[in-house]
Amino acid sequence: QVQLVESGGGSVQAGGSLILSCAASGRPISSYTMAWFRQAPGKEREFVAADSQSDEITYTDSVEGRFTISRDNAKNTVHLQMNSLKPEDTAEYYCAAEPTGWYAHQTADAYDYWGQGTQVTVSS
Repeated sequence: QVQLVESGGGSVQAGGSLILSCAASGRPISSYTMAWFRQAPGKEREFVAADSQSDEITYTDSVEGRFTISRDNAKNTVHLQMNSLKPEDTAEYYCAAEPTGWYAHQTADAYDYWGQGTQVTVSS
């Protein structure tokens, strides 16, 4: 079992930056694929970014070049650096973990463990 706790959300103006963190406990995440998803009100949960244990990294097109996923295996933590934020980035952001770790999956059903989420609000 892995427990995930997100932090770092908040309110920011368009063009600003935030760093989200996901602290994992229970198991080391070095062999896991770690990912970020987001869900806006009235919309389905969507993939944002993923990082496999083999350092395969993928992003959804709308955040490519603006967001960066990274992990610190020594601290059992994953981060999402978000730059040039837009109002359409407003959502609840969730950290997810998948134990086989080989692929940077982009579908929510591939992930076994989820955090509770952290809210990001971007105003225009």
